[in-house]
Amino acid sequence: MAKPLVQGETIRLAMLGMVDGNGHPYSWSAIFNGMNKELMQQCPFPGIPAYLNLQPPEALSIPGAKVTHVWTDDPADAEKVSKASLVPNVVSRAEDVIGHVDAVIVATDKGHEHVERCRPFVEAGIPVFVDKPLVDNEQDLRTFCRWVDEGKPIMSSSSMRYTKEFAPYRMSTHNLGKLRFATITTPKTWERYGIHALEGMYPIIGPGFVSVRNTGSIDRNIVHLTHESGVDVVVAAVSDMYGSFGLLQLCGTAGNAFVPSSDSFFSFKAQLAAFIDYLRTGEYPFPFAETEELMKLVIAGIRSREEGGREVLLSEISAR
Repeated sequence: MAKPLVQGETIRLAMLGMVDGNGHPYSWSAIFNGMNKELMQQCPFPGIPAYLNLQPPEALSIPGAKVTHVWTDDPADAEKVSKASLVPNVVSRAEDVIGHVDAVIVATDKGHEHVERCRPFVEAGIPVFVDKPLVDNEQDLRTFCRWVDEGKPIMSSSSMRYTKEFAPYRMSTHNLGKLRFATITTPKTWERYGIHALEGMYPIIGPGFVSVRNTGSIDRNIVHLTHESGVDVVVAAVSDMYGSFGLLQLCGTAGNAFVPSSDSFFSFKAQLAAFIDYLRTGEYPFPFAETEELMKLVIAGIRSREEGGREVLLSEISAR
């Protein structure tokens, strides 16, 4: 029987880390705390105030949780996040939050950095949410799997797992017959954004992926995945394809569906709320084994590209 990881009326969270191209400390903190509208307009990621401004003020809250501390790699960013997203405490070192918060959110999306970013908190027994992708290499996957096997409270996901437009197909694809083929798209790199595409389709297809073949390049990843059920999936992660984020196509023996994603705020809030539920109940919202398989897909996509498009079996990648 799972036990709550955190007691107390209000969960105190630390928002940690900020890397190029990723403004989650602004948006995720605002989703918990609300925002100063005027200062949020100065956020260097204009898409963030654009979607936050569409929400009524009461939507910028997740009951029973607040971001109380923030640290970023550049101290100047932390001051700006603090003011725009109403975070009362700025710390000079990430580790300074230990003893003052109930859980931490590592809000960076470079997988090869996550073991060291998370280590102080894992070793201190503090629950950690890690932005996608958890890892991008086999050695770090083994470290996280060992920590989870030891009972360390760690959760990671892409917000695309919670895309509301995909929800009907997560519940059922029976009207499409037997799925035979799927595609999904993303901009940016395979290393940092491939997981968005992968985790968008994964709850629909389910576990059981067999192999990965990436016949693209560092800027244009065209990735063919095979699944034990007989479904073939093609993921396109193209660096400048910003007009085509999260376009899902499902093709079956009796029907088809084309489903674009469009509400980033909904996905982010649902993702963060799932972490708070995990802290309150001690029960994962989905098995960690799914994160493990998804990370193997990320790693296999890198390995295949680096080896000239070789088909890489997931069985080649050892998490333990």
